[in-house]
Amino acid sequence: MPKLYATKNDLSEAIRTQVITLCNARLADSVDLQTQVKQAHWNVKGPEFIALHKLFDDINEDVEEYVDLTAERVVQLGGVAEGTARLAVKASKLSEYPANIAEGHQHVDALSSALATYGKLARAAIDEADKLGDKDTADIFTEISRGVDKWLWFLEAHLQSNR
Repeated sequence: MPKLYATKNDLSEAIRTQVITLCNARLADSVDLQTQVKQAHWNVKGPEFIALHKLFDDINEDVEEYVDLTAERVVQLGGVAEGTARLAVKASKLSEYPANIAEGHQHVDALSSALATYGKLARAAIDEADKLGDKDTADIFTEISRGVDKWLWFLEAHLQSNR
């Protein structure tokens, strides 16, 4: 059971505890995703380098916001955000990012898979938060899901073209 700080938030302690656990689980995925996007950003090679380097940086900016939204929701509810890299490694539901790829198409494929998994987890979190009666947290995950779907579309457009 997570440690709770006193708050005047009117959600019950039982609900806050469950939502904090949910948010910390998705926070681990968010931190992991951010490091995967930066891995692609730093290591992409090929004729589409500059476009993909910039695209990956744009995705990272939004993922950084998802990390912050999720961590801050934990703290708003009286919890402790578990956002270190070591904690993320232990808890993330994302697959390991391939460390030895370089070509742009490979990074686009790997990142699109990571984003698809992350989006699925965000949508499940919407439903879980809603069932717990926390519309605010459900709204945060709805915002995240919309953003992830946009970035997935941008990445998949690269995969769907005739090369």
